[in-house]
Amino acid sequence: MSKAKPLNAEQILAKLVAFDTVSRNPNRACIDFIRDYLDEFDVKSDIVASGDGAKACLWATIGNSDQPGIALAGHTDVVPVDGQNWTSDPFTLTERDGKLYARGAADMKGFIACALAFVPEFLAANTGGSFHLAFTSDEETDMSGAMRLTDYLAARNIKPAWTWIGEPTGLSIVNQHKGVAAFSTRITGVSGHSGQPAKGLNAISLGARLMNIIEDAARARQENPFSPSRFDPPYTTFNLGIIQGGTAENIIAEHCEILWQVRAHPGETAAAIAADIDRQARESFAPSFAAFAPHAGMETCTCFDIPPFTPTPDSPAEKTLKRVLKCDETHAVGFGTEAGIFQKLGAAAIICGPGFIEQAHQPDEFIDKTQIAACVDLMRAVLLSSPAI
Repeated sequence: MSKAKPLNAEQILAKLVAFDTVSRNPNRACIDFIRDYLDEFDVKSDIVASGDGAKACLWATIGNSDQPGIALAGHTDVVPVDGQNWTSDPFTLTERDGKLYARGAADMKGFIACALAFVPEFLAANTGGSFHLAFTSDEETDMSGAMRLTDYLAARNIKPAWTWIGEPTGLSIVNQHKGVAAFSTRITGVSGHSGQPAKGLNAISLGARLMNIIEDAARARQENPFSPSRFDPPYTTFNLGIIQGGTAENIIAEHCEILWQVRAHPGETAAAIAADIDRQARESFAPSFAAFAPHAGMETCTCFDIPPFTPTPDSPAEKTLKRVLKCDETHAVGFGTEAGIFQKLGAAAIICGPGFIEQAHQPDEFIDKTQIAACVDLMRAVLLSSPAI
């Protein structure tokens, strides 16, 4: 084995957060750093890049490649810091009062740092088993990185024993979350002088009516929650994210585009909900569209539809973490992850990672140093106690 000097998790985290991997930016430099770090320990990586090569995922096997191994999965991209009031540089790891501050410290470069720090220890233990690293891009947008990586693995008939997604849960066990889908509705009206509104069709006005339909759908579900439910809140949620339209205040708006989101509670699907909202809007707008045909109309497109994560019956992942953590409790969460995508490989998945979701996406995002240490201890207990994996 290589005689490279191992780094601890905090040292690796400092290097990882220094890469500005906001999802709109390339993440390739961060992935290349991870590849080079693994190379120092004679661990080879497969790089699965996007078409232009700017975005990439990494897959690596540590130990015996003949064993199925547990996959430790995490995303290298982070959310923007634009407009946030940070006390320190978000891309420089800063310690204050036992907390490590930086963008991505909790979500989720902390888990990646723990996994990388554990590599030389696992190799030295020589258990005869293995584990994998699965690091992705674009989780914070459309999760296309995880989809590309799992397609790559499926094409090669690679299936881990189970996948451990290290999203920040305070190291509690999560075995379920809602799916999340985003839709873009573009409304086309007819422009004209604002002094003669009857001679045009204002797309923004129609957009306001569409937003009312979405809000009505949200309110109906709030008033009729699922019972029983593991989720907080116990119903499907909606979000109006972005609205764009119009040219000037004295011109009837010809175009309006609304970006909106659905997080469907089990028992509903985002696709069916979106189809129903689209139907209601078209029925409401039909007289206006008919009066200004063929120029006026509406189109709703699916931007992405991330699958939910559902509990696996008799899950070895759940059993293992419950045994090691000495805890029988599992949780369902409202935020989305790549777990449902990795689940499609045909093996169980589980979510359990250091840090807390309350710090994710916030200014002065941080992870407590005790969470980093506890995560490395958990990896050690899981991966060194199961040599057959």
